[in-house]
Amino acid sequence: PWQTLVAVVVTLAGAGLAVRHWPVLDAGADQLVVADRGWLSLAALLAVLTWAGAALALQGAVREALPAGRLVAAQFAASAANHVLPAGLGAGAVNLRFLTRRGLAPGRAVTALAVKGAAGAVVRTGLVAGLAVACPGVLRVPSMGGTRLVVGVSVALAALATAGAFMLFRRRTGRSARLRRAAARAVADVRAVHANPSRAAALWGGSLLFALLHTGVVVAVARALDLSLPVGEVGLAYLAASSAAVLLPTPGGLGSLDAALAWALTAAGASAQESLSVVIGYRLLTVWVPLVPGLLVLAGLVRTKVL
Repeated sequence: PWQTLVAVVVTLAGAGLAVRHWPVLDAGADQLVVADRGWLSLAALLAVLTWAGAALALQGAVREALPAGRLVAAQFAASAANHVLPAGLGAGAVNLRFLTRRGLAPGRAVTALAVKGAAGAVVRTGLVAGLAVACPGVLRVPSMGGTRLVVGVSVALAALATAGAFMLFRRRTGRSARLRRAAARAVADVRAVHANPSRAAALWGGSLLFALLHTGVVVAVARALDLSLPVGEVGLAYLAASSAAVLLPTPGGLGSLDAALAWALTAAGASAQESLSVVIGYRLLTVWVPLVPGLLVLAGLVRTKVL
């Protein structure tokens, strides 16, 4: 009964979210009616393939072989759950449950998700750095002294917080043999994954594929709407905006990613109307169109005890 209840609650939450944002859906549909169908079809195909990229990265983060069909279905369901709960909690919960149902201990499952997340962050940072060099002037550091001061203070506080957390962890692990053993197992899992060439290739290749596919969706939508910006600048704007949106933990980046991407495209040279149209088209293909089917898949996986 509780599994049915969870499925119903998640489905109703997704439907309520869609009703709440119905004006955005309606405006986006009007914009896409006159867009190029070929580019939109390509964008839709790339959006579907993002779940395969996420599945490949998760498979690379664990030593055990996971069933491919259920793994991809779980990523589809995780993407829908991610748009209902804040800051990746939905996707994390779905993937954690999937891994534990496949026999992994909770600690190992958490380690796998952490490894997958870290690989994705490293890949995204590398892509941003490479495109920033290839497209100079798109990402500009603000010249205001106050802004630089805020950034400097934020970096210093983050460094102090990280150092404090590390010292606290060391102190606690020094007192607890259980935590030391858990940390040793986590390190052993990470080493085992990277000692296996196929798993390492799946982890890093899947992370790269996931980032490139999402970037490709934005580029294809921009081409469908005749956005007057080079492909590299559009890709850099998306990658930078999606990285910045992580700082604001909204469900699926709704609001935070939208604002950051619209601002980045406008700063790169697009008009405000063009930027808004690209954001709406991207959101329709990656959030609203697959939302209800993804929640139905999530409900089915819960009912069949895959999750």
